[in-house]
Amino acid sequence: MENWITDFMEQYGYFGIFLMIALENIFPPIPSEVVLPFGGFMTTNSDMNVIGVILAATAGSVVGAVILFWIGLQLDVERLEKIIDKWGHVLRVKKKDVHRADAWFDKYGIWTVFFCRMIPLLRSLISIPAGMSNMNFLKFVLFTTFGTLIWNIALVMLGASLGEAWPKINDYVGVYSSVIYAVLGVAAVVFIIWFIRRRQTKRTQ
Repeated sequence: MENWITDFMEQYGYFGIFLMIALENIFPPIPSEVVLPFGGFMTTNSDMNVIGVILAATAGSVVGAVILFWIGLQLDVERLEKIIDKWGHVLRVKKKDVHRADAWFDKYGIWTVFFCRMIPLLRSLISIPAGMSNMNFLKFVLFTTFGTLIWNIALVMLGASLGEAWPKINDYVGVYSSVIYAVLGVAAVVFIIWFIRRRQTKRTQ
């Protein structure tokens, strides 16, 4: 896949970067840690420039995020309630759990979107719960753009600096991703334990 991505980018330039990053948001197996550093490298052996690559990548990220945001809008709280009415006894989830999660996202969702735009995989998926919570669209686009811009600048500049050695960035991002996923995994386990104990405590009261 990596060779296909780089060949496509070499052939279509800025548009290729825009399209690859848009697809990366919708289809996470397309890695931004390949697209962005290679885009930076392309500025060293073509008439492309760093600012143009960053702008094309950022535009692609926002377009892809908006598409997933729209998908999230189709899975709003009301539809989740209907699913819970039918399957809640199996999933052991109640309507108030959904409303609690929705309220949490309403309170912290903007910053969650911002920081998750700098975490591989989550940078794509976070757009769906943002849509589900009916986050203010302009705020979503604004914080998505800011978070994405930081990520894009970092990887494009690294690619431009390393030149032909740009593939090394993939290894470093892999380590970064592994650390982030490990932390998130531990946090998820802690949350699940807390959630189960909380429900058990309520039942015994």
